[in-house]
Amino acid sequence: MFASLRNYLLPSSLVLVLSLLSAGCNTVQTTMPPAQLHTIGFMTDFDVRDDAIGICKAVMDGVAPGVRVIDITHQVTPYDIAEGARFLAGSAPYFQKDAIFVVVVDPTVGSTRKAIIAKSKTGQFFVLPDNGLLTLIQDRDGIESAREITNTQWMIGAKLSSTFHGRDIFSPAGAHLARGDDWTEAGPELDVSKLVRLDIHSATLNDKGLQGEAIGTDGPFGNLVLNIPADAFAKLGYKVGDTVPVTLNGHKYEFPFVKTFSDVPVGKPLFYIDSRGRLSLGINQRNFAQTYKITPPAELFIPKK
Repeated sequence: MFASLRNYLLPSSLVLVLSLLSAGCNTVQTTMPPAQLHTIGFMTDFDVRDDAIGICKAVMDGVAPGVRVIDITHQVTPYDIAEGARFLAGSAPYFQKDAIFVVVVDPTVGSTRKAIIAKSKTGQFFVLPDNGLLTLIQDRDGIESAREITNTQWMIGAKLSSTFHGRDIFSPAGAHLARGDDWTEAGPELDVSKLVRLDIHSATLNDKGLQGEAIGTDGPFGNLVLNIPADAFAKLGYKVGDTVPVTLNGHKYEFPFVKTFSDVPVGKPLFYIDSRGRLSLGINQRNFAQTYKITPPAELFIPKK
């Protein structure tokens, strides 16, 4: 009845204009896309046996509802900043260029160490303690700028614990970035050249051969991760199929250099180039570190062919 009365009282042209405007407003309201959320890569040494990871993710979702969080790992060896730095540098290239990383390997939590946000020259953001976790990212990608997180609005609240900054500072700050907040509001700018760095050793090549180091193991399999890039090893002159002499932890061995594990019998050792482009030592379907009683770091030397 009211529609008929409106049509009777108003000119038909005005009724048409009002109808189009009403339809246009409804279209804008129903088709406007939600704000774009940036993906968060999340890595800690917390493990998953208690509620810490779930709490951190709940905090992120509370600040940026619906945010996508990809777990890199939560089984970094406890307190092992160098391992965390290696995992971070290894995974970052597979994330989007605008991804956010929340990384908590923080043995000095609650001390004077800074909680920071750093932006790499590739455009990714890293929310973490300033304790050397950024070293390999800085070396490969470069750090454009960094800020200390001091703004309590970017934290879970004014009452911070002294032992759970993963919940109280890093998770909410990462979520603020994920929803597109201006990161300059997080706190004062830092001198990038003064960020804490790890003393990470590189393999060295001389006339006699290559001096390197086993820097870790490859997950539960016990393969030795070496700090020897494939191109550095190639300069020694060995080819696939050669037997390579090596001095490892003071003991001399000879291992075949092959493409993959199945190129040697089960239980036999091998040199190979791993999926990250590094020389590695393993045993087909066995644990090299346990078998040879190697606990990284461990020195090794490979002579020129």
